[in-house]
Amino acid sequence: MNITVLTPDKEVFQGAISSVKVPGITGEFEILNNHAPLVSALGEGKVRIVKDGGDRLNFKIEKGFIEVLKNEVSLLVQGLQE
Repeated sequence: MNITVLTPDKEVFQGAISSVKVPGITGEFEILNNHAPLVSALGEGKVRIVKDGGDRLNFKIEKGFIEVLKNEVSLLVQGLQE
């Protein structure tokens, strides 16, 4: 599946991933390949991306939104700290 991570200022990452774990408003959840369509608000916490090939990308956010549709993930975040 593919992900695009955006802040109001820039594109942080775009590429193929195997999973992403995000801080939902009521707790963490993970998106895997072929996940059902989803739109959710995100709270403060850690985002963990596992790229195809196993490399990892971790960062903290203050808030944001995630959209999942047909193995395309859009992550719109604010307050990103790498």
